[in-house]
Amino acid sequence: MSISTRYRDLAAEAADLNARLKQEAAEEGDRCVRQLAKAVAALEELREGVGEIPQMRLERELTPVLLRAHNDIDRARLWLEEEDRGDWSARLWGLQQTIYRLLNDL
Repeated sequence: MSISTRYRDLAAEAADLNARLKQEAAEEGDRCVRQLAKAVAALEELREGVGEIPQMRLERELTPVLLRAHNDIDRARLWLEEEDRGDWSARLWGLQQTIYRLLNDL
């Protein structure tokens, strides 16, 4: 599977998790939802255009976006652990692992 396809899948998965977490959130202003939304926004920046980035520039273009999204997801995951919402924490950990694998393959 190409880097571009994996990136698009990652962005879609993050958006889906954000939408489901938002539905379950006790309050509309839930800090975990807001933090995950920041990660989704970062990933969405390149979602459509990732296939047009030349192979030799992929690492330079994707790495900062992936690292920013990873940090936002990590913060949300830690807050979810503090709130004892371990099932969501595990889902976000899986998303972080996907980012790690993508970064390693760049």
